[in-house]
Amino acid sequence: MKTVRLGRTGIEVPQNAFGALPIQRISTEDAVKLLRNAYEGGMRFFDTARAYSDSEEKVGKAFEGMRDKVFIASKTMASDSAKFWEDLDASLRNLKTDYLDIYQLHCAPRCYGEGDELYEALKESKRQGKVRHIGITAHKIGVAEDIVRSGLYETLQFPFSYLATDRDIALVKSCKENDMGFIAMKGLSGGLLNNSRACMAFMSRFDALPIWGIQRQSELDEWLNFFENEISMTEELKAVIDKDREELLGEFCRGCGYCMPCTVEITINQCARMSQMIRRAPSKNWLTEHWQNEMLKIDNCVDCGLCKTRCPYELDIPTLLRKNLKDYKEILDGKEI
Repeated sequence: MKTVRLGRTGIEVPQNAFGALPIQRISTEDAVKLLRNAYEGGMRFFDTARAYSDSEEKVGKAFEGMRDKVFIASKTMASDSAKFWEDLDASLRNLKTDYLDIYQLHCAPRCYGEGDELYEALKESKRQGKVRHIGITAHKIGVAEDIVRSGLYETLQFPFSYLATDRDIALVKSCKENDMGFIAMKGLSGGLLNNSRACMAFMSRFDALPIWGIQRQSELDEWLNFFENEISMTEELKAVIDKDREELLGEFCRGCGYCMPCTVEITINQCARMSQMIRRAPSKNWLTEHWQNEMLKIDNCVDCGLCKTRCPYELDIPTLLRKNLKDYKEILDGKEI
């Protein structure tokens, strides 16, 4: 397993890390077992956030008494310094620790710089020893490029998978040139990519630390397999990647859920990518009565535009929803998939 150095933080870990967003959906007992199995299997970096409901508490319980053996990153979506300190203190309590290895501004709409209260709070948290390294996450490429150019942050977390554009790849290389750690989120593009070997082979070509969102032991086993069976790019895997890029590149929903909740209760983060999901997973899972009813809710869309203002990828969500509904109805009428 390749080791990745997160820039000037000096943190070096195996290139296979645990994204703890999905564990909010499982019991504490199951989450603790999963996290400990990840550690036993070789993972050392664990990423969570205040926004992930009880994820922090579960990570804290899993690693209580062994804090020095793992690296823990968390995040705040605070918009002012008062909320920043409230979130940081809550994270430290939840994680049962007196410091975070990396603390990140979560889903930043811009690059916060000198004089901005959030950036000044980050610096002060580091001065106090509550935070060892400061980072930031972004979804928009322009914002991410501004962050790298600023030189103010030690790590950047940004979506990165084998659906990456040339501009995305240039961003990763720019981080390395600036000795900035790059943490890759959405390495599976919100679940659209389902070949872990292809994903890992692609990621191994870059100085990037992917945080795989893991909810089940079977998912964890796939990633732990690479600790013993190192993967590299082959013609077979390149063909998988090329095929997926041909089918998926362009305007597509990553399923992040930032658009939610919908004013008319559409499950946007699934319905807006139904055309891809129904073709990339057993279709019967998406043709149930439940999902048929969920998709039909799209007819209730009132074009309020709220989802568009929340989407970090600036997608035209109402149009995307209707496009997916049209395709879904055709499938129900017998169109081959």
